[in-house]
Amino acid sequence: QVQLVESGGGLVQAGGSLRLSCAASGRTFSTLVMGWFRQAPGKEREFVATISRGGASTWLVDSVKGRFTISRDNAKNTVDLQMNSLKAEDTAVYYCAARIGTALTSSSSMYDYWGQGTQVTVSS
Repeated sequence: QVQLVESGGGLVQAGGSLRLSCAASGRTFSTLVMGWFRQAPGKEREFVATISRGGASTWLVDSVKGRFTISRDNAKNTVDLQMNSLKAEDTAVYYCAARIGTALTSSSSMYDYWGQGTQVTVSS
């Protein structure tokens, strides 16, 4: 069993930055592909970013490319999402997710474990 705990959400003005962090426990972190998803009110959960087990490969949804960066620290068992130039449409609950495997995927059904989520609100 893997436990994931997100932190770093909050309220920020448009154009500002936030850094989300997810701490994992319960399994060797370097065996997990990690991802971030988000869900805005009234919308389905959507893929944001994913990172390979060693951190060499990343994949971000087009709407956040150039603004968001995903990174991980396997020594600290953490994965971060650095969010810059935030827009009102980035407002959502952000979820950390983990999957046992090697392939990067944007499909939420392919992830095995989920955090409880952290709220990000961007005011315009």
